Amino acid sequence: MRVLFFAHLKDLTGCGETELDCAGVDADGLWAALLERFPQLAPYRPTVRLARNAQYAAPGTRFEPDDEVALIPPVSGG
Repeated sequence: MRVLFFAHLKDLTGCGETELDCAGVDADGLWAALLERFPQLAPYRPTVRLARNAQYAAPGTRFEPDDEVALIPPVSGG
């Protein structure tokens, strides 16, 4: 699956996107795979939302190989 990083997450990981091979996982499984590759994301897990194919993902969402997943950090506006 294609994983996209935005804002400071892009800086932390050193890339704007990556490919992960972890089909059929839920949000916890996806986070486990992400943290294995990018342990520096761990402090941000409580505040980062996952989006699957341009829709916010619920905790029980299953992620498949052809999905595009985005990690959405908190956003503030004015």
